[in-house]
Amino acid sequence: MKLTVFGATGGIGQEVVKQALAAGHQVTAVVRDPARLTVTGDALDVFRSDLRDAEALREAVEGRDAVLSGLGARSNADARTGIAARLTRPVLRALDATGTRRFVAVTAGPLAPEPDDQKFLHRSVVVPLINKVLKPVYDDLKAMEAEVRSSATDWTFVRPPKLLDRPLTGTYRTALNVNLRGGSTIGRADVAHAMLALSDDPATVKQGVSVAY
Repeated sequence: MKLTVFGATGGIGQEVVKQALAAGHQVTAVVRDPARLTVTGDALDVFRSDLRDAEALREAVEGRDAVLSGLGARSNADARTGIAARLTRPVLRALDATGTRRFVAVTAGPLAPEPDDQKFLHRSVVVPLINKVLKPVYDDLKAMEAEVRSSATDWTFVRPPKLLDRPLTGTYRTALNVNLRGGSTIGRADVAHAMLALSDDPATVKQGVSVAY
C-alpha cells in the first residue's frame, strides 16, 4: 500500500514506519524534525511539516491508500494546549481536499467504556486514578476524536492502555468499542502492528478498537 504516517518520530509512529517498510509498503513520514526519524529505507519519503498548513499537506496525503496518525501530547502540559486536536485538524482538511478517506489514529483506552465483566480492582481503582492523573491528555484526545468523527474520513481509533517499550510480539487482543477485561498494558510496537493490520480492514471503519495483551 501507499501509506502516510503522521507523528512519525514518536514511539508508535517510528514503529509504524519501520514495520510498514518491512512489509513492503511505500511510506511517507510526515515530521517536523527529520533528524529525529531514525528509520531509513528505499521506499521511505520524508515530508517535513509543522502541520500548520492544510494546503501544504495535500502532497503528503493525496493518492494514499491509508493515513495513520500517532499525533498526541507528550505531557499534561502539552495536552492543555489541545495539541492532539489542533495538529489533527489540518490533516483532516488535507484529507478532505484530496479525497483520501482511510484514517487510522491512535488515541487511548480510557476513551472506551469498560466491559461489564471488568475486574473490580481495575474498574474501581486503576481506571479512576489514571483518568484523574492524565485528565488533560484524555480531554485533548476526546476533542480530537470528536473532530475526526465529524470529518468525511473512514476513520478507526486504536485505543491502547499503558504503553510499554517492548519488542514486537504480534500477539495481543482486540475489541470493538469496549475495553478488554484485564487489559492494562501493550507494547508500542504491537500498537503499530495493530494500526497497520486495521488500515485495510473495512470491518473497523468508524469504530474504536481497543488493543491490549
